[in-house]
Amino acid sequence: MANDFKRNTVASVTDSTTGASADAIYTTPAGAGSTALESIVIGINLCNKTASNITGSVFLDNYDGTNDVYIAKDLIIPAKSTVEIMQGNKIVLQNNGTAGDVIRAETDTASALDVTLSVLEDV
Repeated sequence: MANDFKRNTVASVTDSTTGASADAIYTTPAGAGSTALESIVIGINLCNKTASNITGSVFLDNYDGTNDVYIAKDLIIPAKSTVEIMQGNKIVLQNNGTAGDVIRAETDTASALDVTLSVLEDV
């Protein structure tokens, strides 16, 4: 199986949703023939496009419907700046062939937050 580097982006994250209802940034795909597959998140950037501080969160919506967790919660993102929340860490995401983990993002300010996620698929 070939490893593929992928980039997913969402511009202007919705401000009225949280947790498992927040904007999906990346969903771990199933492998060929709906087999189990893993991906490794290697970077997440949160960019504040406004002239005021905002808060942003990143949520891991676990494929099994339980054990959902925040990766970052209510992180203050300074005006007109980008925050890298991974800082050299990695997160393994899974798909069991039927359902996949989903990385989601949320913010407190409409049209203020852009998210970029880098991932290594098919590992």
